[in-house]
Amino acid sequence: MIRGAAKNFPHVIVVVDPADYGWIAERLAAGEDLTQDERRSLARKAFQHVALYDTTISQYLGEDALELDETTFGFSRLSTLRYGENPHQQAGLYAAPLSSGGIVRAKQLHGIDMSYTNYLDADAAWRVVADFDQPAATVIKHTNPCGLAVHDDQPTAYRHAFEGDSVSAYGGIVAFNSHAHRCDRAGNARRPVRHIIAPAYEEAALDVLRRRRRTRLLEVQPASGPQEGLDVRLVSGGALVQQTDDIAESPADWKVVTEREPTDAELADLTFAWKAAKHIKSNTIVLAKDNTLVGMGAGQPNRVVSVHLALRIAEDKAKGSVLASDAFFPFADNIEMAAAGGITAIAEPGGSIRDDEVIAAANEHNIAMLFTGTRHFRH
Repeated sequence: MIRGAAKNFPHVIVVVDPADYGWIAERLAAGEDLTQDERRSLARKAFQHVALYDTTISQYLGEDALELDETTFGFSRLSTLRYGENPHQQAGLYAAPLSSGGIVRAKQLHGIDMSYTNYLDADAAWRVVADFDQPAATVIKHTNPCGLAVHDDQPTAYRHAFEGDSVSAYGGIVAFNSHAHRCDRAGNARRPVRHIIAPAYEEAALDVLRRRRRTRLLEVQPASGPQEGLDVRLVSGGALVQQTDDIAESPADWKVVTEREPTDAELADLTFAWKAAKHIKSNTIVLAKDNTLVGMGAGQPNRVVSVHLALRIAEDKAKGSVLASDAFFPFADNIEMAAAGGITAIAEPGGSIRDDEVIAAANEHNIAMLFTGTRHFRH
């Protein structure tokens, strides 16, 4: 009926939004007709409403959008944002049908309204910590983790994450995957942060955090819904759709390719570093020690520059740390630079035509190297 009425909008007024009831009723009560442009606008809104309804049914019947040649996503606007990435860009926050949880439906407990880039950074932070089973803390700048650590004691995890790169962490976005509670041992608790994200907060923590006028506090629950397994990117003329990068991996399946095997401590750090690497923009290099990110290189056009940046950030902390690379090393110069910085073990996918040269360089410097067999590009 709604679709039929919308098709005949020149002669029928179709209303699907309660927000339109008032002004339409006033016009009709005053004996005034609606213009054709107003009727057209109402018809468009009606068609979009029906499309959302149909999309919701389609997603309920089958959750894998990649199975079909035709697909729609049916987002519903939750709020209009002040602006987009820049003040001249309009922006809005939209929710997917049949979804729950996630950053889109986060409960803001304190602070000024969120902006477009605030949501981007908050989502990146939440996705990082949600990927770990052990209590984790991360600090995000421009969607990349500049600090990340896991530890059974939450304040210790936060302190380690902040100290991983304390310069970049200044004014960053902090996220936890466990209840945020007050603890005077957090060390850097008074450092300015833009947001704090956690699944829940103890009241004692909220009493302290709400004194920070500029810090936003978000309470987030794990996201669920038909579209949670999809990564959608708009490109000119259409969209790219892929499954999210959440493949199950086990270090037991990795292959030691060097003469020296990693120690238990090195393997634990490599496991942590490998998981961290998939959340950082390619070309990605992660340095880790004691389940803490101590240096990273991200978004560089070649891998050797990412190695250089990671070592420069880590400084003396690079000595005795391990390295994870989201893709294979094309040349042995990466290994030479890593060895000079004190790296003791490396995890990378393998698969380069120069793997033999890379392995030989690792053997020369007594570096343990493992091939994971999986790539984690992130663009």
